[in-house]
Amino acid sequence: MTDQPQTADDVRAFAEDRDIRFVRLWFTDILGQLKSFSINAQELEDAFEGGMGFDGSSITGFNAIEESDMIAMPDPSTFKVLPWRPEDRGVARMFCDVVTPSREPYEGDPRQVLRRTLERAESLGFTNFYVGPELEFFYFRNARPESGVPEVLDEGGYFDLTTLDAGSDVRRETVLALEQLGIHVEYTHHEVGPSQHEIDMRYADALKMADDCMTYRITVKEYAMKYGWHATFMPKPLFGENGSGMHTHQSLFQNASNAFYDADDQYFLSDTGKAFIAGQLKHAREICSVFAQWVNSYKRLVPGYEAPVYCAWSRRNRSALVRVPLYHPGKEQATRMELRCPDPACNPYLTFAILLAAGLEGIEKGYELPEPMEKNLYHISPEERKRLGIEQLPETLGEAIELTAESELVLRTFGEHIFNRYVEIKRQEWE
Repeated sequence: MTDQPQTADDVRAFAEDRDIRFVRLWFTDILGQLKSFSINAQELEDAFEGGMGFDGSSITGFNAIEESDMIAMPDPSTFKVLPWRPEDRGVARMFCDVVTPSREPYEGDPRQVLRRTLERAESLGFTNFYVGPELEFFYFRNARPESGVPEVLDEGGYFDLTTLDAGSDVRRETVLALEQLGIHVEYTHHEVGPSQHEIDMRYADALKMADDCMTYRITVKEYAMKYGWHATFMPKPLFGENGSGMHTHQSLFQNASNAFYDADDQYFLSDTGKAFIAGQLKHAREICSVFAQWVNSYKRLVPGYEAPVYCAWSRRNRSALVRVPLYHPGKEQATRMELRCPDPACNPYLTFAILLAAGLEGIEKGYELPEPMEKNLYHISPEERKRLGIEQLPETLGEAIELTAESELVLRTFGEHIFNRYVEIKRQEWE
C-alpha cells in the first residue's frame, strides 16, 4: 500500500499494514497555533465514526467552560506519517474539523471559516481558489533564544551559496520531510537576511494549502531542533535586517480556466481579476490585523525593507502591496496576483478566507482597479501619495485592530464568535 490513504477505510488498512501505533489529531486555535492530541491507532474506527471529544475551554478563542465540549472529526485525506518520529513505532497525523456535540460545524474553528468562504466562491462559479504562499523564516543557533541575543548561523545574503549557508543541510532534510508529508516543494534558497531562508511550496487549493502551511511551520521547527537550533517565523526578529514575509500568490479558476486571464487586456488581466485585486486593495487596511496579527508584525511593515506598506498595485515594483507578475505567452494558467504584506506568523485559515472574501467583494460590487504604480512608492512624498489616493497600511497592531473592529466584511466572513474573540484577544495584546 504505497498509495496515499484518502478514505477512512484506506487509513485503517494503511495503519494496520505499516504498524502505525499513534495518530495525532491536529487543529488550530483562533491565532493559528497548532493544537494536537494523540489517539491509539486502534481507536481510528471510533474517531471516524463519531469524532474524538476534547475540552475546548483551554483553547485560545474557543468556548468558555460552560459549553466547552468539542469534537474533533478527522479528515482522512490529510493522513500522513510523521517523518521525524521513530520509524519502528509509527506516528501519523490527520487534520480535523471541530464540531459541536450536536455535530454542527463549530463556529470558533478557523478551518470551518475557510471552508465556508470557499463554498461562497463556488456559489459564484469559482471552482478553485489557488494559493501559493512563500513563507520565510530564520534559524538561530541557540535553541533557547530567551537566554540572550539570538545568534545567527551565517552572514549569508539572498541566494548565497557559500559555506556561509550553514542551514543548507537542515533545509534539505526539511524539504525531504515535507515531500514525505505530501507537500510539493518548488525551490528553496537562502533569503536576504543573515540566517534567513525560504522554502517555496507549489500552489494548491486554499484549504490544502492552509493545512500545508501548518505542517510546514512545525516541520521546519522540528528539524531545526534536531540540530539544536531554533527556527522562527517571527515577522521581524532582527533589528536593521529584512523581516520574514509570506508573499501570497492567488488565482481563481472556473474548472480548468483561469478566471484572472484575458488575452485582450493590456495587462492580460480579466475584469474578474482586476475587481478581485481592487477588493483586496480597498479592504487591505481593515483586514491587516488578520494577515499581520502580532505587535512584531508592524516592525516589519515599515518603509525601506522590501515590506510593502502602500495600498497600490504594480507589475515590477516591489514596494506596492500587490504585484501582478508579468505575463509570459503560453502561460495563461499562471496569471495571478501576489499580495506582499502577509507574514508567516499569521493564521493561514483566517488569512486565506479573508483574502478570498475581500476579492469576492470586489467582484460582486464591481470595484474599479486604479492604474498601476510603477514608481518606487517609498520615494513619493506624502502629499503626492495623498493626491494619488494611495493609502497606507496601519502602523501598529493597535491601529489595525480598531479598523478590523469596524469591518463589516471581517464580521461577515469570520462569523460573530471568531470576530468578537479575535478583536478582544488582539486588543488585550496591544494593551
